[in-house]
Amino acid sequence: MLEFGIDGLLLLLAAGFFAGFVDAIAGGGGLITVPALMIAGVPPVQALATNKIQGMFGSGTAAYSYSKSGLVDLKTQFGPAALAFVASLLGALAVSILPTDWIRLILPVLLIGIAMFFAFRKDPGDMDRTARMKPVLFTLTAVPFVAFYDGILGPGAGSFYMIAFVALGGYGILKATAHTKLLNFASNVGGLAGFLLVANPLWAIGLSMGLMQILGARLGAKMAMAKGARLIRPLLVVTSVALAAKLLWDVL
Repeated sequence: MLEFGIDGLLLLLAAGFFAGFVDAIAGGGGLITVPALMIAGVPPVQALATNKIQGMFGSGTAAYSYSKSGLVDLKTQFGPAALAFVASLLGALAVSILPTDWIRLILPVLLIGIAMFFAFRKDPGDMDRTARMKPVLFTLTAVPFVAFYDGILGPGAGSFYMIAFVALGGYGILKATAHTKLLNFASNVGGLAGFLLVANPLWAIGLSMGLMQILGARLGAKMAMAKGARLIRPLLVVTSVALAAKLLWDVL
């Protein structure tokens, strides 16, 4: 049984708060929490499972905050969220049977692409644009693809949801952020459901970090709604580059 000292617990609680804040604005909270859990001595698969517990709190709080402000209609998004739940559940189950090395190799390239997209695309601000994909096709392709990744690995899923909504759905950044959090919540729940069958998450640690996620997510969502693309865009670029660097470091 794992035992955590005071320093380890404080590290995990701080990681939960900061991850909730960052994730509510730009996604990528798993970049903070998964390495923190592993630094504290949690085995990789168990760290992924525990991360789903605390991640539910942050994404759920952010989704509620955005919906309360009228940025996302939870009722109309029930179908995509349900599909994200199922796809993430299948991804979590696949952890025990599929190799994930290839994901770790290609993921940094995709994340650098995300950073370049938002850094150099002309004015990817808060205004909606013409969608490149019909809503039904978007729901049946982009949503399950990202959700499956969220189940099998996780960190950076929020950034992938974000770029899909902006690049394919035609959403402005703030609206994309709001919808991302709902799907992220659904895929966190689905991923946890799958991990319960193949791993043993640390409930006490996950719930404690989850409480800190709530505080961080509430602050992050308020700042995102106040600042819009001016805050979300640079933080998304920085988060994507940082996640890519972390994954490249792990590979090398």
